[in-house]
Amino acid sequence: MRKRVFSGIQPTGTLHVGNYFGAVRNWAAMQDEYECIIGIVDYHAITIEADPEELRRASRAMALDLMACGIDPDRTILFVQSDVPTHTELGWILGCVTSHGDLSRMTQFKDKSAGQQFVSAGLFTYPVLQAADILLYKAHGVPVGEDQVQHLELSRRIARRFNTRFGEVFPEPEPIVGRGARIMSLSDPSMKMSKSAGDAHYVGVMEDGTSIRKKVRSAVTDPGLEAGAEMSPGVANLFEILELSAEIDGNASVVAELRSEHGRGELMYSRLKDETFERLMGVLRPIQQRRAELEAAGDVVEILHDGARRAQTIAKVTIAEVREKVGLGTG
Repeated sequence: MRKRVFSGIQPTGTLHVGNYFGAVRNWAAMQDEYECIIGIVDYHAITIEADPEELRRASRAMALDLMACGIDPDRTILFVQSDVPTHTELGWILGCVTSHGDLSRMTQFKDKSAGQQFVSAGLFTYPVLQAADILLYKAHGVPVGEDQVQHLELSRRIARRFNTRFGEVFPEPEPIVGRGARIMSLSDPSMKMSKSAGDAHYVGVMEDGTSIRKKVRSAVTDPGLEAGAEMSPGVANLFEILELSAEIDGNASVVAELRSEHGRGELMYSRLKDETFERLMGVLRPIQQRRAELEAAGDVVEILHDGARRAQTIAKVTIAEVREKVGLGTG
């Protein structure tokens, strides 16, 4: 049997090329090797204030984006998290075997709560729900970025505590860290590409080519170039995007040529940016066309409902086992 993996992505925000190269492309590549389950995690999205109608629209839009990027609902269980409310039941149960100290040490909570006037309890406890997302399907592995490894380690500890206290139920999920996990901001290459940092800091997968060209041409490089000089973070980031794009576009030779020019101190950054834009658009244009076709088909809700039904089939077996172990219900 194929090993099972679970991935989750919030519906809020624009799917950007950092998401694509760091996660979604890897998810698509895993579909033949693993039994893949992908949740659009709208419960997580309400840990901060979210407009209800926009949230529902965003969940459908994210499903279209993922399918356009290669997620095949015939080979992957693709669903919206709240359509399988068993996630929250398991989340409560796992919260009762999670220590306050573990949650207080989560660095992402500190980052996301900084400067907020209102910090919800959900923002503090959402790593427990994240663990429930994974453990509900007894996932063997989780594709993660480097900044998510701490959360996965918490999921492993929660699984271990539950198994020790109540008996063996959950496997401890292993991280699967793919290539291209950290695409940086074009405007500030010291920080990871993110929509929350502002429009200049990300390139959307579905963004208009004119806008993308402007952002790539404005990307931070460095003030000068000398032969043998170490590559600056901004230049390295452009090369990373170029190389990942060229692999898909089928023209990897241009990367070697430009790297050689950089090593000799002869690289013109305008050419690097133009090549990066062209190769990137070679990846994005087919995705954008596929997205338009999927939206026109108008069956995304039916696809998500079918995915939720398939997910619930697995989830109800797990939660029944958990309830029996814990002693919940009348028996």
